[in-house]
Amino acid sequence: MINSTQRFSSRVENYIKYRPGYPAAILDLLKEKCGLSGASVVADIGSGTGILTELFLRNGNLVFAVEPNREMREAAEQLLSKYPNFVSVSGTAEATTLKAQSADVVTASQAFHWFDRGQSRQEFLRILKPGGRVVLIWNERNLTGPFAAAYEHLLRTYGTDYEEVNHRHTDAKVIGPFFGASGYKRVRFPNRQIFDWEGLKGRLLSSSYAPEPGHPKHFPMLEALHSLFSEYQTGGQVTFEYDTLVYYGRLWAQE
Repeated sequence: MINSTQRFSSRVENYIKYRPGYPAAILDLLKEKCGLSGASVVADIGSGTGILTELFLRNGNLVFAVEPNREMREAAEQLLSKYPNFVSVSGTAEATTLKAQSADVVTASQAFHWFDRGQSRQEFLRILKPGGRVVLIWNERNLTGPFAAAYEHLLRTYGTDYEEVNHRHTDAKVIGPFFGASGYKRVRFPNRQIFDWEGLKGRLLSSSYAPEPGHPKHFPMLEALHSLFSEYQTGGQVTFEYDTLVYYGRLWAQE
């Protein structure tokens, strides 16, 4: 398995173009339930190209975007340079390099399943201010319907290590112990993307388990994807339906 911090190095362009964003309703939720304000300091861990980071920057927050992958971090630096409150940080979830008690909120979007949970938990406790919150977010593809089921079958057929890295394994049995006795809340928001053929291809190739050019499964995968698109498209488009899952709560030091 490729080192998790290097898996997306060759996929940055497709990641920027074709990965879904996050609903603005997340901000409303965190304002109501977690005390988020424009003055809150956010540490966005595993920030990638800055998709979630930008949501908080637009809210006026100072955001430390912590990302270990150089290519993704540099892309975010270019895309988000217009925001004066954007601070790019070369670090990991387990060693952010941030100062102790420097963040009101620690976030991780589409990233927590790559972390060492024990080490990252200790690091989050270190950088959070007293009473600070942790927010874990995923855009999870809805698997209902014939197109969604066919796409899932394609991933299981051609993905290099899809089952091993599937974030769906990061369920309540994992998240519960991470938050510990303080517990957590989960909220779901609907989300979607609409793709033409090039968009669907780019969305697939943005995934770390999609075989790239030179791999024996690359062209067979794209042929299968084109057949799938031809069968399920309507007006030259297909739709990805997502559940945006937000887990939030406090962390307490474990005895």
